[in-house]
Amino acid sequence: MPSIPILMPQLGESIAEATIIRILIPTGGTVEAGGDIFEVETNKATMAVTAPCAGKLAQVTTVPQTSYAVGSTLGQLEITEEDAQALGVSGASRPSLDTRHPADASDVVENLHFQISDDDVISNRQPTVEPVVSGGLPVPAGATGASYISPRMRARMLELGLNAADLSGVPGTGAGGRVTVEDFEAFLRGLEEHRMTPASPMRIAVADSMRRSWARPLATVGSPIVLDAMLAHRRKTDPKPGPALYVIRALALALAENTAVAGRLIGNRIVHPRAIDIGFAVEVDDGVMVPTLREVEKTPLLKLVPTYNKLVEQARARRLPSDINRPGIATVTNFGTFGIVWATPIPLPEQNLVLGLGAGSKVPHWSEEVKQFIPVTEAELTLSFDHRVLDGGGAGRLLKRVAELLQKPELL
Repeated sequence: MPSIPILMPQLGESIAEATIIRILIPTGGTVEAGGDIFEVETNKATMAVTAPCAGKLAQVTTVPQTSYAVGSTLGQLEITEEDAQALGVSGASRPSLDTRHPADASDVVENLHFQISDDDVISNRQPTVEPVVSGGLPVPAGATGASYISPRMRARMLELGLNAADLSGVPGTGAGGRVTVEDFEAFLRGLEEHRMTPASPMRIAVADSMRRSWARPLATVGSPIVLDAMLAHRRKTDPKPGPALYVIRALALALAENTAVAGRLIGNRIVHPRAIDIGFAVEVDDGVMVPTLREVEKTPLLKLVPTYNKLVEQARARRLPSDINRPGIATVTNFGTFGIVWATPIPLPEQNLVLGLGAGSKVPHWSEEVKQFIPVTEAELTLSFDHRVLDGGGAGRLLKRVAELLQKPELL
């Protein structure tokens, strides 16, 4: 009886391989046309390799829990002559190619058009997808890391308290650079050679928050801002507002003029905030806390100072009330206190905006009034945002409006 190879089919547009989960038919067993022979798992779903026609499973060349590239031979199916003809497969055995070199010229057929050499023979090797693991980059250039995690590996990661982000630097040896279970276990063995300390609950909470935030398309824009007016106002004000509080108040007033830019994209709708509540970042041991000022657009700057100062103290002592700890619609971070000039802070998962203030420094600034350069204190103002909700133009206009409000601090 003629036989045909059972090939790993293309199970999806972007599927390069699939893992054999179970062999559903024993060797020698029969299967109907369209019947399931192998249960396989791709990076999208669990599917089946089916028989193109009725026949007997003559041979299985696969091993369960092993991945095979599209086009690989999984076994042989014996079929009838009628089915072979219907499929366009000849029942006669194919003659083998004799690739030996002729002993002399007399062995060559007289009318032979070309001669086959050993170098011309096409190997019958199983097709594979070769990952680029070595030769330059430590991680394959086209690899997606652990974007696909099989159920077996996911269970193992859950047991160890790990997530996909923990595998982002693991070079995979699977098809297309995919991280396999073997890669994962080798990664775990390698960790034992390093010094390790337990992460604090605060560090774990920050890591989880940033991981969820990074699931969105984020972008950052920045613009220099002259701080002289704000600093002059602060020197003659009692109690003195912190630089971050000026920025918080200016941002709240700007957002009150157009609440859509602080909205969240849910499905096909922009959900506008009901109140302009602004959070601000406070560094604590091994992490950051973000207390929130409520309805900032309705409260003058000087009335915010006592509340702001109290929240800073409570945050550093990690004694924030639960209602205060709820996130606002945006966050302000004064990374300039660490001497940082420019940064790309990441918004909290519940927000789509974070405004950052860099360190101020004296720079020459052209004055149209005196027609010459004059020294001013300048800092960079950065805005990181969810690009699904806000574009570069809208972010730039929001930054410009905040800068304009800061030039008139007495109105804040």
